[in-house]
Amino acid sequence: MKRSVCGILASLLASAAIGHAAEPPLPGDDPAFVAKAARAIDGHVAAWYRKQKLPVPAVTEDATFLRRTFLVAIGRIPTAEEALFFLEMDDPAKRIQLIDYLMQSPGYSSNMTNWAFDLLRVTDGKPGFNGNFDAYRNWVRTALEENMPWDEFTQSLLAASGDGWDPKTAAVGYYTRDRGMPLDNLANSMRVFLGSRMECAQCHDDPFGETERHDFYELAAFTEGQSPLRQQHMSKLWDELGEEDRRRSLDYDVAQVMWDRVYGLSLGGSGAGRIHLPQDYQYRDGEPGQLIGAKTPFGKPVRISEKSDKGEGRKELAEWVTSKTGDQFASVAANRMWKRVMGRGVYEPVDEYKHSKDLHHPELMNTLVRLMVDVDYDLRAFQKVLLNTKTFQFVPNPEPSKVLTGDDFHGRQLTRLSAEQLWDSLITLASGDPDKIPRRSLDDRIYVGNKPVLVGKKNMTQLSKEVLALDSEKEVRDYFDKFLADVRKESGGSASGGGGMMMENKIHRYGNDSPVRASELPSPAPRQHLLYLFGQSDRLVVDGASREPNVGQVLSLMNGYVQKQLVNNSGARLYKSLDGASTDEEKIRRLYVTILSRPPSPEEMGWMTEEVKASGEDGYRNIVSALVMSSEFLFLQ
Repeated sequence: MKRSVCGILASLLASAAIGHAAEPPLPGDDPAFVAKAARAIDGHVAAWYRKQKLPVPAVTEDATFLRRTFLVAIGRIPTAEEALFFLEMDDPAKRIQLIDYLMQSPGYSSNMTNWAFDLLRVTDGKPGFNGNFDAYRNWVRTALEENMPWDEFTQSLLAASGDGWDPKTAAVGYYTRDRGMPLDNLANSMRVFLGSRMECAQCHDDPFGETERHDFYELAAFTEGQSPLRQQHMSKLWDELGEEDRRRSLDYDVAQVMWDRVYGLSLGGSGAGRIHLPQDYQYRDGEPGQLIGAKTPFGKPVRISEKSDKGEGRKELAEWVTSKTGDQFASVAANRMWKRVMGRGVYEPVDEYKHSKDLHHPELMNTLVRLMVDVDYDLRAFQKVLLNTKTFQFVPNPEPSKVLTGDDFHGRQLTRLSAEQLWDSLITLASGDPDKIPRRSLDDRIYVGNKPVLVGKKNMTQLSKEVLALDSEKEVRDYFDKFLADVRKESGGSASGGGGMMMENKIHRYGNDSPVRASELPSPAPRQHLLYLFGQSDRLVVDGASREPNVGQVLSLMNGYVQKQLVNNSGARLYKSLDGASTDEEKIRRLYVTILSRPPSPEEMGWMTEEVKASGEDGYRNIVSALVMSSEFLFLQ
């Protein structure tokens, strides 16, 4: 218990610095840059207070800061050891050191993965499709682990094409996830990356915005022409095997691997740059079925003539979104990160862009936009600056804004934990630090009939590369016959997965009830799961999560996970914090620090010691139950 966060951080930074000493520090790794940027933000907030003639809030105490920073930065409460390390430190720089420690931890990318999965609607599969999006899911997670800059991340998604199993092109899952719905995909792209709500313009001129239907279709021309790579070479074979009497055969199951899990996850073309207006087009600026070229509706104009056949529309769109829309791309990204850290966007909703000049605090927004550009769209560095501001450290305030124009930064608003924050915090209490558990890995085994085959001989990455290289119907049929023969030989006529255990221990997969981070569980969680009950997004719409309370949540806490895995589980990690404690008071103090990240007040200590005297050992379980189901645990201050 004597080792400080300083020591942990020093070891972490020392190991990270090996081999990189000669490289100049990135902005987020430069303490002087972070401090200067944080002061600039605080200066604008202070100026707002002076203008409104309001007192500046106090800075919160260590315990609230500790819990708030853990939940915001890595999405879970601290372990008992982490809480004690911080609370017992006597170092004026310990808050800065804590932020550095958290932003370099595996928990940061896990927390960001939950955010990205919700924003991008990342799912493991979809109804009516026999493939899965495991490679795309893994691409998103890996990009966040490697801290890919947001502009590069966006470009990789919007300009994607190629093999869905190739790690270099697996970002095509962004489009194949919405195959058959290219207009919806485009509307979501504009909402996610530019804060432009254009979905209404798919069918008619937007009566509440500036987008006309013709504008929307000109934009859609950039992504027109999405289709699987070379799937036409298998079409006849697939039709033959799709006859009703053959759908239960091994032949059909093997063909389905090629049809859905290879071709179905690939993306051909590069964006036609031209599109036909729909047959129900109703305005004078175009005729039904007319071929029109691609054109951007705002920002620096980008056009592709309807007579051009050069393609590259998706690449042109990606470059326009990230570099030719003025401050809009940077502003939306900055505002999303501000909301993640501060609890509320500078402008709301965060997916409806507002120009800085139209805000009540334009100087602040301009500073945030410049900061996003200065850190080269490094979201971790940007959030690190925000975490180091005094504004982030203001005391919590349950009262609504005192200013008619909106948020006056008068302290963090109380918000209920997200489903993922709650789940990750509960498993921390049950099992200890969840970031020490190996993260879910890419399962690239070939599944036939829901069982792995050819394990150790061939995987989906290899299979996909080979299949997509086939250049004729004959080559596809010959390959299929060989593939089928290999599977039949191994399984004795059924897909039993003869060598299935050879590589099993190298693949980390977690079921619905596994005590691991929400980012490692199936996406989305099933309806009976605690994550779903507490509002995790079903990943059907952008930002689909909810924090609204309901009766089912209360019943779940009272009769479900909390009682089974925490209250009545003597092996739960939180009870290990009691080891070595010799008095009731010390045991109670340790439970408070473990669950609420703070010691009890004298009044609370009196209540709890009375409970232990009255109920004996059961009293400690009652304390656990009361604290975990308290508003203080369930809310972020």
